[in-house]
Amino acid sequence: MLGLFYRRLELAGAHRLPPGPVIVAANHQNGLVDGLLLIALIARRLTVLAKAPLFSYPLIGLFVRGLGALPVHRRQEAGSDPARNQRLFDEAGARLRAGEALLIFPEGLSQPEPALQPLRTGAARMLLEAEASAGRRLGVGLVPVGLTFHEPGAFRAGWGFALVGEPLPTADLVVLHAREPEHAVRELTSRLAAALRALITEAGDRETLGLIEAAVAIWGDAPGPADLAARAAWQRRVARAHAYLSERHPARLAALRAGVARYAKAVELAGLGGAAAAGRPGLGVALRYALREGLALALGLPLALAGIACHGLPYQLTRLVIRLARPGGDVEASWKILAAMVLYPAAWALEGWVAYRLGGGAGLAVFALALAPTAFFALAVSERMARVRREGRAFLRFLADRDLAEVLARRRAAIRAEMEALLVLVPGAVLEAPVGGGAA
Repeated sequence: MLGLFYRRLELAGAHRLPPGPVIVAANHQNGLVDGLLLIALIARRLTVLAKAPLFSYPLIGLFVRGLGALPVHRRQEAGSDPARNQRLFDEAGARLRAGEALLIFPEGLSQPEPALQPLRTGAARMLLEAEASAGRRLGVGLVPVGLTFHEPGAFRAGWGFALVGEPLPTADLVVLHAREPEHAVRELTSRLAAALRALITEAGDRETLGLIEAAVAIWGDAPGPADLAARAAWQRRVARAHAYLSERHPARLAALRAGVARYAKAVELAGLGGAAAAGRPGLGVALRYALREGLALALGLPLALAGIACHGLPYQLTRLVIRLARPGGDVEASWKILAAMVLYPAAWALEGWVAYRLGGGAGLAVFALALAPTAFFALAVSERMARVRREGRAFLRFLADRDLAEVLARRRAAIRAEMEALLVLVPGAVLEAPVGGGAA
């Protein structure tokens, strides 16, 4: 389901997950999708800890219960009894003693900004109490996982990346917990926060994150979208440099931000995208491109039209629901996925009934068999058409303004030169951070 919604999903560092009992702790920026992504990508079975109100929602409640999630009763929610969390801690301890893996989002809430919120102490308490109840012999691992999304709410335009960090050192705090439990809990929570910050692009706000993504694209040697792990690592480096420079060289950084924003806007308005760096293609290249893409579209169009006929109704209904609901940026993808889970099967049932009425059993069979392949062609052809329109506009733009490529190249070179000059001012220790280890 997530592989259909997002263009790309990737997990790095899976080898760092230890065997035996483990608590996986991740940042929380994309609603239900955060948990689903880790359940989908991590090979071990994960028991998710979810806030208690989710269990009372009609559709979401069914969903989280089906995942086997455990309810967390938070103090700030009306009607919640924090004392009931003792049962949660008892259940979590029992599962850890059984060698299972728990998934927790220690921020306690999902929010759309690319910044880590203050962590709750639940993950640390669970680990330390489970160890205490087992005589400090469990060896529970606490593993940070950083989640990074690009356009998290955009169907087929976004991507998701999960980076598993090193298990945190906890042996000293397990011993300390016997004498000073609150101090041990606070220290372990602090270690976890530092480890998570080393794994995510902590830009502070979405505007800055957009500029960081644009800066990575301008830097010609940066990895492309095909290598999500390397690209996310570049974004983290740029974010750390941005945070350092914002305190020590705010005027130069502000000028650079303005230049990057103007360049990105010019490229967007021109419809150039990646063509801005490539420059104007030659006539032969353009003709070969037109022939190849035109032939592919012509061959796929009949099945794509059939796919639109089969899937157009639930697609438009899902869009309508999202437009009326106006969900926040951190839950937009969750709303779209949940709405589609209801609307698509309902629409298919209705269309199947129509096919049966018109063609009997044979008509229904043809409709059922056509659902999957026509959906694939509709999606593939629509994405190809969007790309051809975008790249075609770029080619025409280059034809209309023959100096455009040179102008953009000069602006790009000037921005990169300023980036290089500012980068010299950033100590190497700021740029390089451990991958979620205890020294983070």
